Amino acid sequence: MTIATVPARSAAPPANYEAALAELETLVASMEGGQLPLEGLLEGYRRGTELLQFCRARLEAVEQQVKILEDGQLKPWPNP
Repeated sequence: MTIATVPARSAAPPANYEAALAELETLVASMEGGQLPLEGLLEGYRRGTELLQFCRARLEAVEQQVKILEDGQLKPWPNP
């Protein structure tokens, strides 16, 4: 039986939102696999929180830009 490990990743912030989200999805999948040792889970959790904070910050920045474009009022997105 082989024990999985958290894929190596740098502590540097991701290049963009999409890269952060892709890394977070990969990380969650490896953690949900149930084969990581305790240290791997801890490392994955730490990196996951960093990625989540990055994604939230990017989404908040975009929301602020939309508010500015809409004269200070955030309007609902139209449904296609």
